[in-house]
Amino acid sequence: MEWPKELLELFDDPLLDGVRPKVAAPTPNDRMQQKLVEVNDWIAKNGREPSPNGNLKEKMMYAAMKTLREKGFEVWT
Repeated sequence: MEWPKELLELFDDPLLDGVRPKVAAPTPNDRMQQKLVEVNDWIAKNGREPSPNGNLKEKMMYAAMKTLREKGFEVWT
């Protein structure tokens, strides 16, 4: 398919240099998968599961791990 010359000229306009398509917003499933990766990385790095009594980051990982398990995801141990 050939593009009309006028349309090709529009694409070459310097005003459109920074125009990019919108990136799709992450879905709830995407966010859960990302949390699963973060929790598993934390466990691999620390050699144990996060505790509800640790520092703020550890408490956040613990809460995420608990939620993931409630939703049926398997977290490394």
